[in-house]
Amino acid sequence: MIEPYAAPFTVVMVEDDPGHAALIRRNLQRGGVINPITLLSTGTQAIDYFFPESGAPQDHADTVLMLDLNLPDIDGFEILRRLKGDERTKMIPVVVLTTTDHPKDIDRCYALGCNAFMTKPVGYEAFSEAIRKLGLTLTVVRVPHISDDQHA
Repeated sequence: MIEPYAAPFTVVMVEDDPGHAALIRRNLQRGGVINPITLLSTGTQAIDYFFPESGAPQDHADTVLMLDLNLPDIDGFEILRRLKGDERTKMIPVVVLTTTDHPKDIDRCYALGCNAFMTKPVGYEAFSEAIRKLGLTLTVVRVPHISDDQHA
């Protein structure tokens, strides 16, 4: 049996397909992830989450982002570009989790600063197993902690 470990971070999942989101959540938990998981279903929600209009400083230092590329409004490439281009969010680890496996898309994500790229497998069992393994990996991941003076 897997011993759950809660590294001090929140998983933020940007996924517009409710079925995929539920499957990802369930299999991350089966992989031992007991961290909080925040679901955002659009690119706009993701941008608002990380860059609220209020301009209030947000502390997302203890966050791992799981990002789908194919979103109905603002695509994952733009979200990734914005996150990695901003001093306040550039250190957030980003795992791109998407259906595409096109080499140009993979290269573009790494050029924009993603930390890992994973293609969603086709088929329930393969998808479930891949996400469970990702969950196992997340149980040992350590995220950078950015102090307030590093934001300045």
